[in-house]
Amino acid sequence: MVLPGRYTGNNIKIAKPLTLIGVDFPVLDGEGKHQIFTVAAGNVTITGFELTNTGISSVKDLAGVEAIGADYLRIFNNRFIGTYFGVHVANTKACVIEKNFFRANERKEYETGNGIHLWQCSDAVIRNNYITRHRDGIYFEFVTRSLIEHNLCVNNMRYGLHFMFSHQDEYRNNVFSKNGAGVAVMYTHNVKMEYNKFEQNEGNSVFGLLLKDISDSEVKHNTFIKNTMAVYLEGVSRTRFEGNNFKLNGYGIRLQANCDANTFTQNNFLSNTFDLATNGTLVLNNIDGNYWDKYQGYDLNQDQIGDVPYRPVNLYSMVVERVPAAVFLWRSFMVFLLDRAEKALPVITPENLKDNYPRMKPYDYRSSA
Repeated sequence: MVLPGRYTGNNIKIAKPLTLIGVDFPVLDGEGKHQIFTVAAGNVTITGFELTNTGISSVKDLAGVEAIGADYLRIFNNRFIGTYFGVHVANTKACVIEKNFFRANERKEYETGNGIHLWQCSDAVIRNNYITRHRDGIYFEFVTRSLIEHNLCVNNMRYGLHFMFSHQDEYRNNVFSKNGAGVAVMYTHNVKMEYNKFEQNEGNSVFGLLLKDISDSEVKHNTFIKNTMAVYLEGVSRTRFEGNNFKLNGYGIRLQANCDANTFTQNNFLSNTFDLATNGTLVLNNIDGNYWDKYQGYDLNQDQIGDVPYRPVNLYSMVVERVPAAVFLWRSFMVFLLDRAEKALPVITPENLKDNYPRMKPYDYRSSA
């Protein structure tokens, strides 16, 4: 038990199983020079502290709590204020980081580390944390079989969540709002992404969700609202997008031609500038059974499925892919004529990228994030 007060010191090292409980949030101050805790033992718990003012280094990842080989580590109900890295964990299994508050100081990106950083870990749980002003809110590299849920990542400089080479993980019921970019999942397979909200991640080439070189994953029941690009896919294979809401985004889905065998079904596309865009004419993906608010077809047999296929890729979006400056012509009469001509006689937009069974009414996903 640690009583209330302000304590300074240089890198408190924990080398045996230990439970540290702060009473009324005693403050542990790194004085702008030091790391606060280094954990090098299993079965350590740290709870009830305010950790503040670590040093900043381009050589060493100074943190409020650094843990190496600390299996069954538990860090909960702490405040990390003005730390370089909040929690930095390596070579550890079954750690739990939950109900913590992370707020970095206002610095340049290279002077700020990540809120929660895991490297080469397994079976971790990251739950109910609030993370703001860090470089990345949560960062996973070589992390497997882990869960990220009910976290709020807002106003972080780069990504709300960043995945690299991390397989068989799941993140669900999180909110990623107003970050430099929302979430990046790269060089990864077998990831489940469900019931998350990606909102107001806006700016030049900014996305809600970036998927690069991933496979065999699921993106289900998420909400994408007011992002410059809701989802950007590059080198993605055998991934299923189902039950998502895309609303008021610049691009709903930006699908590169090197993606294949993906399925987009039962999604709602509402008031996006471009629902779907691609940079190629041969696209080997399935997009049947979605609701498109721009669909103008009919339903004579009243089965709630349009009788005429819908082509969500319009000619103007393909022009913008090749000549980005053409975006200045958006809403012009010339663009209106181009799209009308292409609908009457489609010759440039991908023939096989069409919804053969468009829904006449949106799906009701009010229970999603």
